[in-house]
Amino acid sequence: MPVLPPKPVYATPFKVVAEQLSRHGISGLPVVDGDDRVIGVISETDLMMRQAASVADTASRWSRLSRAHRREQIKVRARTAGQLMSQPAVTVHAEDSIAEAARTMMEHKVERLPVVDEQDCLIGIVTRRDLLQVFLRPDSDIRRDVIDEVLVRTLWVVPQTTGVTVDDGVVKLEGRLERRSEIDIALRLTPLIDGVVAVVGKLTYQLDDSHLKVAEPASISRRPA
Repeated sequence: MPVLPPKPVYATPFKVVAEQLSRHGISGLPVVDGDDRVIGVISETDLMMRQAASVADTASRWSRLSRAHRREQIKVRARTAGQLMSQPAVTVHAEDSIAEAARTMMEHKVERLPVVDEQDCLIGIVTRRDLLQVFLRPDSDIRRDVIDEVLVRTLWVVPQTTGVTVDDGVVKLEGRLERRSEIDIALRLTPLIDGVVAVVGKLTYQLDDSHLKVAEPASISRRPA
């Protein structure tokens, strides 16, 4: 999660916003209110709309425009960050997983997401490039996390009893677990490890407890970005 440049507030002038984007070489910025809560996002598209459109050509059609077009006209006439931004802002929380962040980006067709804390205050921003970097993790790091977070901390399995190999992000799990339900847990949690591309399960079990109600395991804890 990269360090943010100065955060534009609602009343920040349009020119200052454009200068920040240019100076820091970024394509978008979250807009915050006086309490540092995210209220919108400004992208290069918003600025281009503001610069390319002609107020004179559109003013006469104001009364005939749809609500969506009226929002565009506000951007055309924008003089502050609050008028220029797109809202509501699509955000993620700091504790959300990489997969959840990627899913949110795809669903809302955005290239960046403001990251907020428990009070919905801005603490950073994550981009598609940041998410792609996750898949460049070394296989040895992925293997270590699968063993530590899935087998040891969640299933309380002795690592020597289960084989874990990772090849280009593809995790292969082999060996025998005590209960059948543990296989389901392992196969569900392993893909949540950062950098995992796919999981191949070759696990067997000693006891079939599928007829019993099994408590859900705690979610994998995430290290701070």
